[in-house]
Amino acid sequence: MSITDTPAAPSALKATALTPRLLGQTLIQMGFIDEDQLDIALREQRQHHRPLGRILVSLGFLSEPDLNEALSANLGLPSITLDAAVPDPDALALVPRDLASRHAILPINYDATERLMQVAVADTHDVVALDSLRQALPDYVALAPVIAGQSDILRAIDQHYGYELSIDGILNEIETGEIDTAALLQSGAQYRQPVVRLIDALLADATKRSASDIHFEPEQGFLRIRYRIDGILRQIRVLHQSFWPAMAVRLKVMAGMNIAESRAPQDGRISLTLAGRVVDFRVASQPTLHGENIVLRILDRHRGIVPLDRLGLTEAQLDTLEIMLERPEGMIVVTGPTGSGKTTTLYSILNHINEEGVNIMTLEDPVEYPMSMVRQTMVMESSKLDFANGVRSMLRQDPDMILVGEMRDVETAEMAFQAAMTGHQVFSTLHTNSAIGAIPRLLDMGVAADIMAGNIIGIIAQRLVRVLCPACRVPYSPSPREKRLLGVPLQTEPTLYRKAGCPACEHQGYRGRVTLMEILRMDLDLDDLVCSRASFRTIRDLAVKKGFRTLADDGVRRALDGTTSLEEVARVVDLTARMSSAPAFERTRSPELG
Repeated sequence: MSITDTPAAPSALKATALTPRLLGQTLIQMGFIDEDQLDIALREQRQHHRPLGRILVSLGFLSEPDLNEALSANLGLPSITLDAAVPDPDALALVPRDLASRHAILPINYDATERLMQVAVADTHDVVALDSLRQALPDYVALAPVIAGQSDILRAIDQHYGYELSIDGILNEIETGEIDTAALLQSGAQYRQPVVRLIDALLADATKRSASDIHFEPEQGFLRIRYRIDGILRQIRVLHQSFWPAMAVRLKVMAGMNIAESRAPQDGRISLTLAGRVVDFRVASQPTLHGENIVLRILDRHRGIVPLDRLGLTEAQLDTLEIMLERPEGMIVVTGPTGSGKTTTLYSILNHINEEGVNIMTLEDPVEYPMSMVRQTMVMESSKLDFANGVRSMLRQDPDMILVGEMRDVETAEMAFQAAMTGHQVFSTLHTNSAIGAIPRLLDMGVAADIMAGNIIGIIAQRLVRVLCPACRVPYSPSPREKRLLGVPLQTEPTLYRKAGCPACEHQGYRGRVTLMEILRMDLDLDDLVCSRASFRTIRDLAVKKGFRTLADDGVRRALDGTTSLEEVARVVDLTARMSSAPAFERTRSPELG
């Protein structure tokens, strides 16, 4: 996206200015004020020439959040709650504090790639403020305004300007000062504490680097901080053990956990605005030998829902999946280990079929990504709402499609199949190593074979592999052993790529991940095998004859087209079966292999 493609805010703001009467009528229609209050505010405006919204707030007729909601609805601009926002230090550095305070504007995020700055404004009609901001910024930077309350902006300016915001700078500040743990519980004094800014900086840093998890791991004498990036844990910092008690208190306060309890596991949740968007963190603490271990799972709504055609599927895979979705009733099961992208795939499918004419209901533990028009329910042990009881309840809500987060036991599985047999389209997940492996797993759980037969639309198995950095990947010719893994004749010379490392990928050789997927679409022949409790091999052989492609096949495809390395594919998928099926003369050990 070039800078000319960016929906720059200035022109949009000039074209959508609201007259006082129009804003007042909007507030009346939304039920925030009445006609008498509007007349009083208009009289005050004629005398003092102040914005109508500010007058309504000062008179006590309207709250700032309600004003922001009305302005957002009329201008088509998003609003933001600054109490849980962490501004980008790069954005703050571009705008002087006196300019921000004078015009009540707060830089939220600066995207250097898009050359776009998101800025919170209270008065969208203040042309002087916007012109002053443009003059302070380089010519190539475009503005993307969001609406916030004036008092919230001024408070955030006092909170964030003038304090060290870089991780290294905050650590130096902590080492040279004292930590007031009691102040961590006092909202007014919190941001003066460097520990508060350190946690915010770490959360923002992990989100910017597209981490999926943050690990705070106390050891004897030190604290290790690791991010899981592209599925691999990477050590980011090692801090002295004295840092950890205050950091743990801050994390537990943010997550709504009991700070006095350190001997029992706890769960919590944090919601912040980072890099200009809302990011949720699922927090879990675990007592260990050297203190509480805390892990944060990053649930970035911006990255959570991927369009179906951007999952990296082949045309044949996408066509098979769409045929499965056309079947009005039955179950689609997504399998794979933890962290293999099952939830992302399910949300992509739901997003694809989500429309006004259908009622989609989900039962999750927990709800990871809120979706419009989808009725989402979280499993709660405290109210005795488990998966089985939740499915029973949802069936009384007139659903068309149901998502059951996970089939953990036979009761949940049987309720899910009951929903599939009564005319609903059901989606769920299961922990198995392959698509075909889901069938014996369900049998082992206690689901009858004749219930499964005819009621499973299809089974998807998937893994995530890292993508080679296109800036530094190195081509090479595969060895005879690698050719056997690829399933190509020894006399051919395909080109593979291996990792190298450069600044663009932080010298890792990989940047981002892509899905490997196998899709088993059930039909009458396969249903007969399931009903007769046929062996894994018998089902697989028939599926392969019908065009079924395994995870290993999809991984080899990704290696041959240069998306990833053969080494990375072998890390997550078993390729040895391909060697055992190679011709005998090719399996002979070659001299160069020893």
